[in-house]
Amino acid sequence: MLASSSESAGIVIRAWPLDFIATKRRENAVTVAFSIILIITSLLMILLVLLHKGKGGGLSDLFGGGISSSLGSSSVVERNLDRITVFTGIIWFISIVVLGILKK
Repeated sequence: MLASSSESAGIVIRAWPLDFIATKRRENAVTVAFSIILIITSLLMILLVLLHKGKGGGLSDLFGGGISSSLGSSSVVERNLDRITVFTGIIWFISIVVLGILKK
């Protein structure tokens, strides 16, 4: 319904600007939600990458990663850390793509 008129007052009330405003509010809410997801996943990615065992041990040695590195094999914790990092990276990438599409 693009326009409706009130017969008693002779005033024409247009509904489409209100629909446009409601649509923009929804788009803004989605943009804010994906921005929050992007910030959280970015911080989580920084933390997860720093926890990975590097060639020199790195920051993961502070949390006990140095003990398992002498065993020569990948532990369950390292494999789970890899899976969580990949999953977080996928969510991070998707949120960037969605924000790019919404900003167009």
